[in-house]
Formats: sequence, C-alpha cells, structure tokens
Amino acid sequence: MIYLDYQATTPLAPEAKAAMLPWLDQCGNPHSPHRPGREAKAAVELARNQIAAPFGPGGRLFFTGGATEAVNWAIKGVMAGAPPDRRKLVTIATEHACVLDSAAAMAAQGYEVVILPVESDGIVRLEDARRAIDDRTALVVAMQVNNEIGVLQPVELLGELAQHHGAVMLCDAVQGYGRIAPPANCDLIALSAHKIHGPKGIGALWVRDGLAPAPLLHGGGQEGGLRSGTLSPMLCAGFGAAAALAAVRIDDDWRHVLALADHARAGFRDAGWHVNGSRSRRYPGNLNLRRDGLDSARLISELRDIAFSAGSACASGSGRPSHVLRAIGLSDTEARASIRLGFGRYTTMDEIEEAVARINAAAAAQREWA
Repeated sequence: MIYLDYQATTPLAPEAKAAMLPWLDQCGNPHSPHRPGREAKAAVELARNQIAAPFGPGGRLFFTGGATEAVNWAIKGVMAGAPPDRRKLVTIATEHACVLDSAAAMAAQGYEVVILPVESDGIVRLEDARRAIDDRTALVVAMQVNNEIGVLQPVELLGELAQHHGAVMLCDAVQGYGRIAPPANCDLIALSAHKIHGPKGIGALWVRDGLAPAPLLHGGGQEGGLRSGTLSPMLCAGFGAAAALAAVRIDDDWRHVLALADHARAGFRDAGWHVNGSRSRRYPGNLNLRRDGLDSARLISELRDIAFSAGSACASGSGRPSHVLRAIGLSDTEARASIRLGFGRYTTMDEIEEAVARINAAAAAQREWA
C-alpha cells in the first residue's frame, strides 16, 4: 500500500509508539495521589511541556479528546463569556467543518456570524477581514494550513486585526503544527496528535495567559477545572513524543516533503492536471489536483492499493462536493474531478514516482473510455 492521505492522518512514529507502550499495563490514574498516580501525572506533564514547547514561555496547554473538541470548546467557550456588546464571530468559508458547524450553532443561539469569502487561490481577502472585524467582534477563527487544499491563511495579520479591536484570535493549527512555525498573534491554538505521527483520540488547546474559555465538560475538575475527564497517560505520552520528534525533525521533514512535492508536480504537469488553490502560499505536502472530465471516486476505487482522497475525511461520506473547492469557485463537476494527495516524513521518492505514474495512467484510461 502506498499511503498518500497524510492530511487525514499520519503513520504512527516508532518513537511515539515506544513512549506509549509502558502505559498499556500501568493502571495509575494521573489525578490520584498515590505513587502510580504520581508517575502517571509525571508522564502527562512531560508530554504537556513537549507539546507546548514551540509556543515559548507563557500560556497553558490543555489536553482534549481531539482537535474537534478543542475547536468546539474554544468557540463556544469564548462566545459564552463574551459581553453583550461583543456578540460577533468572524471566520472563513474554507474552514474545517468543526469550525463552520460550531459557528452555525452560535448563529442558532442568536450570535452574529460572519463567514468571509476567499479568492480563487483559497486565501481570504484582507480588505474583507478589515471590514468584518470591529469592536463588536468577540472571536476571529482561521486555519493556519487548509486541510483540503493546503493553502496558508494570513493568520498573523488576522490576529493583529483581532488584537486591535480587542477580540480573541483562535487558530486551527492542526495541519501546520510540527510542520511549519507556530502562528503568531494567536490567543488560542487547536492541535491534534494524529496529524503529527502521534496517536488518535487526543488533541490539545493552547490558551494564552489571562484567557479561560468557559468549559464544555463538567465533572471532576481536571485540567484546571476547564476540561473535566480522566486523561490517558498513554495517549499523552505518545502525543508528547511525536511533538518532541517533530520539533527536532522540522527542517529535515520540510526539505524531504518539498523534494517529494517538486517531483510529484513535475510528474503531473504535462498530464492535464490543475492545482487547486495557491501555487506559492501552500504547505508542499498537500497537493490538491483537478483533471477535467475525471471521476475522482472511480479513480480512488480503481487504485485500491494507493491511499488518497477526494477531500476531507470528515466529510467524505456526505456525498456532497467539497465546500472548500466550491468556495474557491469550482463547479460541482470540477470538485468531483479533484483529488488530494498528502505525503510526508515516511513517504519515499519511489512511492511518489509509482503513484504519479499509476494515477496518470488510470486518469488517461478514464478519458479514453469516456
């Protein structure tokens, strides 16, 4: 199997697996006072420090069940505590479903929600953001790296606008953390372990000092009373090890992914494919391509030993064209003619060469038999 779906999830790093294994049989609750509990707590706090290290001093990192929970908590927690004269949420049309659906839930409760459009390259227009973000805004939400088309949003500039108007800035950094530099000018940052070669089932929310979103979960008062629930030392340890490894390897990983991307683009360039989204402002490990007349679902079915996708794994079962591709101006037909290839640390050049050749051949065969 050639695995090219790194935006959906990444292979577990051997170092993360090694960090997790000792905790399979250790039964200490990290919130208990006895020795096994204290040992488990020490593992959790080591992981917390490893994950938060790229953000520098200050701030707090809270573990969650995943990035979807982190985003829901951030949005709903901030809006719940917003004063009566700040009931506006501003976000972008190409955000992940956990952002857009949370924004819709806020709108249903009477909050004002502004969804900013994007240009054909997938990047928000700053003039639109300047008009929307004002002194009535409580929260601005933007994704650092888009999960479907890989483009980089100007998160730092959006954060400056939010700060200028006294609003809170939330960044979904799931696709960027451990791959590129952390976003600046952010008050809240959502993370996921399984996007950086860690385990599934755990995420985190980094929160700047002085900010405390209202909790979604109530119970035992864990995580400073803001996120109740018993933590898994095993998952925390795997997340921490993956984060520490990503910090050490970030430059090497970038060079490797860039070389893979250059090779893949060269292979697709003369075969009738078009890149969806910006060609320059993007993470190179995400290649979203369109070929006129293609049936992407059929292509995926025909190439069963190459794992790639037509878009977000979270929305793949809906049968609807990608909201991201529609937001950049593609028709439903064009969206259904698009594929997403994601690659990274453990992808080899030989795998890229084989995948490109076989995808091109299968796409050409579709056109021949159309």
